[in-house]
Amino acid sequence: MKPIFAYEDFIVGKAILLGPYEVTSEAIIAFAEEFDPQPFHLSEEEGRDTLAGGLIASGWHSCSILMRMMCDAYLNNSLSQGAPGIDEVKWLKPIRPGDVLKGSSTVTAKRISRSRPELGIFKIRHELINQHDETVLTIVNSGMMGLRNPANRGDAE
Repeated sequence: MKPIFAYEDFIVGKAILLGPYEVTSEAIIAFAEEFDPQPFHLSEEEGRDTLAGGLIASGWHSCSILMRMMCDAYLNNSLSQGAPGIDEVKWLKPIRPGDVLKGSSTVTAKRISRSRPELGIFKIRHELINQHDETVLTIVNSGMMGLRNPANRGDAE
């Protein structure tokens, strides 16, 4: 199947919607057991005596959830060439069992690579919001995406 999303489809200021994604206790604990075994990620009881006040998802779990939502919404059907890194991650509110997350990915700037003209580079801001319309996570990073038609670069900006 030919990918749908190419660099040309990412418009500065236009949001790509993500989700919904429901977070379960089982998923929070499974992630924590393998990657972040702090008490407030492992059980409700252990978390009660912490600032978290109960079971919460690891911040790294929330980043992984966002990645899954991005893959489902656009990355797995695109000319994505990966990302050179993350500029900013902010964990703004805890993610708890039963939270239903939605979100968006919004391009804030873009350009064609000078050294690889078949490749576009864009800055993108991601946001996850819970069912109470509270922003729980923001991430800013650069992404690399192939051009649909590299020979017609003038139309890609």
